[in-house]
Amino acid sequence: MIVLKTSRELQLMREACRISAMALKVAGEAVEPGVTTAEIDQIAYKLIKRMGAEPNFLNYNGFPATACISVNNEVIHGIPSKSRVLKEGDIVSIDLGAKIHGYNGDNAATFACGKVSPEAQRLMDATRESLYEGIKQAKPGNRVGDIGSAVQRYVESRGYSVVREYVGHGVGARLHEDPSVPNFGTPGRGVRLLPGMTLAIEPMINEGTHKVRTLADGWTVLTQDGKLSAHFEHSVAITPDGPVILTIAD
Repeated sequence: MIVLKTSRELQLMREACRISAMALKVAGEAVEPGVTTAEIDQIAYKLIKRMGAEPNFLNYNGFPATACISVNNEVIHGIPSKSRVLKEGDIVSIDLGAKIHGYNGDNAATFACGKVSPEAQRLMDATRESLYEGIKQAKPGNRVGDIGSAVQRYVESRGYSVVREYVGHGVGARLHEDPSVPNFGTPGRGVRLLPGMTLAIEPMINEGTHKVRTLADGWTVLTQDGKLSAHFEHSVAITPDGPVILTIAD
């Protein structure tokens, strides 16, 4: 069931999304050679708690951390670890969110650890831009397929591939709500977008094949061919005037 938010509910969501964006910002600033992914996770945790919110990924379906931190060929759901030490040239995808006043925020970005290769930078740039191409289509009267098609066209024209098994989603009182928001699709197809809908739009883009595999930990998803992957996400409100990005830090 798709839940349309009232103006009051959107205000409550704005606070959850603001805290989520602040946590992502400080986590990204901590990405540097020699830092562990567990240390970054703790930085995000402390910020969220200090703001009076709760980390909504922690213990969600058993996930053991505040943030999913995925490095290089890890697509999503990487588990932070004291033994995972970042090194120069890594690309680090951080996905996290916060809940406060009964509402959730959700956002992600991929950060460069020191100086990265030109190939890695191009992938990151294309993935980030594909997110905004998708957001442009998140307006009343359009359909979910318009979002996914915009993302897919953008990245495939640059030689990259779109992960199929994992998609964006509605977000609100629950972290994952209807509808699903694939990063691929056909224009004019799928659920119609209406004012009051709130969506987590999140392209997961691979340098090589779109195919992925999951590690024995049951969480960490990797590219099947070992090539790089990047991930960017915003929580977005559909309004009569068009899309509004909610996950904006102070």
